[in-house]
Formats: sequence, C-alpha cells, structure tokens
Amino acid sequence: MPILVTGGAGFIGSHLVGLLVDKGEHVRVLERPAAQVGHLPAHDVQVVFGDIRDRHAVQQAMAGCTTVYHLAANPNLWTQKRGHFNQVNYGGTVNVLECAVAAGVRRILHTSTESSLTRVHQKGPIAEDQDVTMRDVVGPYCRSKLLAERFALRLAKAGAPVVVVNPTLPIGPGDLGRSPPTQMILDFCRGKRHEYVDAELNLIDVRDVAEGMILAIATGRPGRRYLLGHENLSIRELFARLAAKIGLPEPQRRVPYEVALAAAYVSEFIADVFTHRIPAATVTGVRLTRRRMHFDARRSLEELGLRPRPVAESLEDAIAWFRAMGWLNNSR
Repeated sequence: MPILVTGGAGFIGSHLVGLLVDKGEHVRVLERPAAQVGHLPAHDVQVVFGDIRDRHAVQQAMAGCTTVYHLAANPNLWTQKRGHFNQVNYGGTVNVLECAVAAGVRRILHTSTESSLTRVHQKGPIAEDQDVTMRDVVGPYCRSKLLAERFALRLAKAGAPVVVVNPTLPIGPGDLGRSPPTQMILDFCRGKRHEYVDAELNLIDVRDVAEGMILAIATGRPGRRYLLGHENLSIRELFARLAAKIGLPEPQRRVPYEVALAAAYVSEFIADVFTHRIPAATVTGVRLTRRRMHFDARRSLEELGLRPRPVAESLEDAIAWFRAMGWLNNSR
C-alpha cells in the first residue's frame, strides 16, 4: 500500500521520500502544481500534482494509502498575501487530516515548527511539552502553524492516530528551495553577510529530521508532540564555525535589534510593492531574534531512539553540496 507524503519535493520531504524508498516503501507524493520534482527518486515514487487547499485533490491523492506524512506548507516568514499562510498552513492541514481520518488511514504525522513554541517571557529551555497562547506567537506564519498544530492535537484527542513533530532549523545538503537557514548559511559563505544579530538557533541535520519522522510514525504515541532538534548555537557561533571551514574572517559587527527591525520593515515594503520576491530580512524573522530559542529535545529524541549527527558534519555536507551545485566558488 502506498505511503502519502504531502510536500514530498521540499527540503525535508525529499529526504524523507528517499529514506522511505530505501526502506522498500512505495511512496506517493502530493505536490503543488509546477513544483520541481526531478530530484526525487524515480523508482517507487508516484507524483500527484494538486493543491492541499483543494479537498477533492487531497482525497484523490490519498486513495488507498495507509500512512500519511503531512509536510506541505508555506514555510517562508513572508508572503505577499498574508492570508495565504492561513489558507495553506491551516486550511490545507484541515483538509489533509480530515481526509486521512475519513479514509481510515492508520498512521498520520503532522509537521509543525519550533517557532510556534516560543513565549514572550521564556526563561528555561523549550521542550516538547511547552504550552503557548496565541498572544505568544510572532507573525502570521507562526500563528497559522500553531492553529494547524492545535487542530491536529484535537483530532488525536478525539481518537485519530495523529502524531505531531516540531523540527527546529534543518540544515544540510539538498535544499533546492533555499529555506531561510540555508540562505543565511549560503550568504555568509559567499561573503555577503558581515554582520550578525544577537540570537540563538537550534540546528539539526535535515536527514535526521526525516529519520525522526519515520520513527515517530513507527513508535510515536498519538496526541504527542515530538521535538526534533539538536544543537543550540548563537548566530555569531554559527558564523564563526562557517568562517573556519571556508577561510573567511569571523564577523565582528553586531547589528542592534532596532536597526535590524527597521531594515526588515523596509525590505518587506519593497517586496510588497515592487519586487514581489521574498525579502532578505523579514519582520517575523527579526522579531523572533528577541525570543529565547534555546531548545531541549532530549526527551523526544530518547523516546524515538534518534541520535542526530553533529552539526559540524551537517555544515560540511551543506558546503560541499553548495559547491556541487555551483552556488559557491570552489576556492572557498
């Protein structure tokens, strides 16, 4: 019986699909029309094009599936039409999960995000049992993801076989869409970033996120949230590690929060009115730097039996992949 992966051509999704195929599974991928899918393994992968906002398309893609991994979402922190976040991240999730339950799917995984777990006055590390209110959440992207996660957990409480995973920032090779952490790392390696803001990140290899999802489907408890994270680093520490690997000087200039936020507002205005492309800095992204983003995923990792590889290895593999793609000068 096929396994359905929504958003299977994305950064995490493509690694998940590859692992499932390696395990002998027949995979069906539901992707938005015009998505790039040429990098997916051709063997045992069926690609269906459709929008998760279209319930009929979701029902057709799910026919005959016994397991569903729901990853499809708008993962950016900016979109020109802000309502798009709710339409895709929340409304699309409602379609996928309700159709899965109606079809009698045995195991369902919903992918949330770490940014929906932050609180205004965070003191200790963030774990998988963190409670947040809508007032705590920063920006329309995070709000849409929290609404979707709450819906998934409500279904599980009512008896649906839904498990939730909250990956932190995935890094590593294969990010064709250049997610925000990948773009930040690439920009620094290219010498385009010489400054940093005071902020903490939790990083985990994208391949370990994919493995964690498979473990969550296999052994996770319905109604449970599993935090998939690994190493906490400040942006300054991350850039220092990259500088040592690439042979660039370490960043020395810290950008004050107020300056970064003003620049983000200007960048979003230009994107909204003129370029219609994702800006270099987003208001949500800068506002998140004011939050304590120190995560402790040990309980989730131990319960799933996941042992992530060192972030240093992930950065080396990402840099090697940048070079192979021609994105980075081989002299660096």
